[in-house]
Amino acid sequence: MLSDGKAPSAISQAAPANIIRDMYMLEFLDLPDPYREYDLKKAILKNMKKFLLEIGRDFIFMGEEYHLQVGKNDYYTDLIFFHRELQCLVAIELKIDDFKPEYLGKMQFYLEALDRDVKKPHENPSVGIILCKSKDEDVVENALSRNMSPTMISEYRTKLISKEIYAA
Repeated sequence: MLSDGKAPSAISQAAPANIIRDMYMLEFLDLPDPYREYDLKKAILKNMKKFLLEIGRDFIFMGEEYHLQVGKNDYYTDLIFFHRELQCLVAIELKIDDFKPEYLGKMQFYLEALDRDVKKPHENPSVGIILCKSKDEDVVENALSRNMSPTMISEYRTKLISKEIYAA
């Protein structure tokens, strides 16, 4: 119960989808070619203000390589935020390649650990964002079809499409 006597509201399945975008433009990261996940994460951390402006309002940065202990094992999520409107933790996993279904299992594990050990009683269930370089919509749809946890698969671009290609 909250201090006003009301129970915390559950996140509707549509709420994260209305806030978390399908595509993010991260050209400001100025990544080397080729780059690794480490490079991507460090560039985001170095440009956190621009990253927060890109992902949207109400995100509060909580940490990188956020430590989760499950049993005797240690796990680390790439980035953790809190979203004020959703009233929940948001775990972001960074990938430099296409979305793979196994990424979803890892995210579900992280979200369960966050909800059991980090989430406050008045907060809504945690949300996950798997930020991939690209995704096949059929693979994403198939992977998410039986998924019970609120996870979004989003793409990012590190380079704007050149005007020549766009004009053709």
